[in-house]
Amino acid sequence: MKQSFTYYITLFVIKLKGLKKAFSQDPIDFKKIRKEDVYHPKGKFFKQKHVRNFKISNTAITEVGQNNGAKKLLIFIHGGAFISGPSKIHWDAVQEIYKATNQTIWLCNYPKAPENKISEISKNIDLIYATALEQYPANQISIIGDSVGGTLTAALTQRLVKNKIELPNKIILISPVMDASLSNSEIEKIDPIDPMLSKAGVLSAKKMCAENDDLTNSMISPLYGSFENFPHTILFIAENDITYPDQKLAIEKLNQAKVNLEVIVGKNMPHIWPFLPVMKEAKEALKEIIIRLKN
Repeated sequence: MKQSFTYYITLFVIKLKGLKKAFSQDPIDFKKIRKEDVYHPKGKFFKQKHVRNFKISNTAITEVGQNNGAKKLLIFIHGGAFISGPSKIHWDAVQEIYKATNQTIWLCNYPKAPENKISEISKNIDLIYATALEQYPANQISIIGDSVGGTLTAALTQRLVKNKIELPNKIILISPVMDASLSNSEIEKIDPIDPMLSKAGVLSAKKMCAENDDLTNSMISPLYGSFENFPHTILFIAENDITYPDQKLAIEKLNQAKVNLEVIVGKNMPHIWPFLPVMKEAKEALKEIIIRLKN
């Protein structure tokens, strides 16, 4: 498949920003990476769309669409290797999704590592969903998560199933990190062609988040948990992404569990490609996400 001209522009910008270099460091410099974080987006859209901010436990929620009469809620759990975020690309995605769907959106700025471990982060995610259930029927709630946002979404779903709590209508996982141990030997083959991530830095970030150095706990590595009884699951994965090999293993488990599963493979795409700016392929993928949220 031939890539667009904007694909190569995007890869060039990723290289200029030094993302691969940043994610090749061990220990990873989380303070430097956090310099790209955006906690309060600027611009006309976020001033006009009845944005309100509130907290659930230690998570800062930005709600887009306050009092818009929408019956549906999208919980947006951003990525950032557990150590950073949200970033501009997440706010841009929120804007595009809201404009196209008019659904209320909660962007969740949850606690980060290394100041917080996975149990604290997971507790916050659980409370976000519990609060959502107080305001919306479960079948009117969707959850989207990219990278470790996808990790947290999948792990939350496993806990909901285990505890017999009503499930969301659907979950959308974009380049989820399914195994924090990164022990899959196939990762070594992809690392040299991944333009964004490298095993050394990602593994360093996971170790900062892990409880008692346990990288196989399903809270941080959903691959080691059960996928039985998952709701409609939409998975966007990228071939040139070190998290791809473990996503393929997760797909096997999802299929074994007979989950209603859609898999969209980004040929030659990098990590979290549907949220990347400029790139034609990203815009097309985001349209696919929006179509599924409307249904």
